[in-house]
Amino acid sequence: MSDTFPNPLTMNRRRALGVMSAFSVLGASLLTGCDDSQTAESLTNSVSDSETVSATTTTTSGSCVLIPQETEGPYPLTAVLSNSAMVRKDITEGKGGVPLTLKIKLVDVNNACQPVTQASIYVWHCDKDGVYSGYAQPGTNTVGQTFCRGIQDVDENGEVTFTTIYPGWYSGRITHIHFQVFLFSGSVATATSQIAFPQEVTQAVYNSLLYVAKGQNTSVTSFARDNVFSDGTTYQMATLTGSTSEGYLATLDVGIAV
Repeated sequence: MSDTFPNPLTMNRRRALGVMSAFSVLGASLLTGCDDSQTAESLTNSVSDSETVSATTTTTSGSCVLIPQETEGPYPLTAVLSNSAMVRKDITEGKGGVPLTLKIKLVDVNNACQPVTQASIYVWHCDKDGVYSGYAQPGTNTVGQTFCRGIQDVDENGEVTFTTIYPGWYSGRITHIHFQVFLFSGSVATATSQIAFPQEVTQAVYNSLLYVAKGQNTSVTSFARDNVFSDGTTYQMATLTGSTSEGYLATLDVGIAV
């Protein structure tokens, strides 16, 4: 891994954040606010077997096409890019929910979709109740918190893997995860986009015990009605495998131009 991390907020980013990859190598268990003792089993809490819904949903992810650029939204909390403690695999910070392993692979559309190995990826999303860390929101204030956010350098295969929970929903948006790609050679995001999830999986998750109190998304019921995904999700739809009781693996190949 590289010993640099691009931080658009800090001119001396390489010197200030040169320790980040060292944190990555040592593991998320050494980082503030990261609890690697949580396993997929513990995160499910009391999800019962009766609520198990399996999924093996295949998409067209991996095609050699530029990832669509999207808004970073109202809760990017870009200040965390200068915080070495945010370089971590496990981003749950104790948040309960259906376990989700998120694997993103970067490929270069200008080089026959070969892996991009000199880049970092920042991901963020809401918790199971639709709340983001780091902001005052209707009914809650999470300023100073950093759950469901993390940064990693891609490996030699162009991949990063995050341990998190299946995101909930909030008024005005369908289920999604935000991410940004930073090349080591640049100081601003090369790509800003969002990951979509198959509706049948999302509906199963929201019927499970940990999500049922809030229930299904009555605000945005289809991708066509979502202000980000209404133009299509072909290159942003994650491939999902797993179940509500065992957790899910979500994978997406992300094309960028290097």
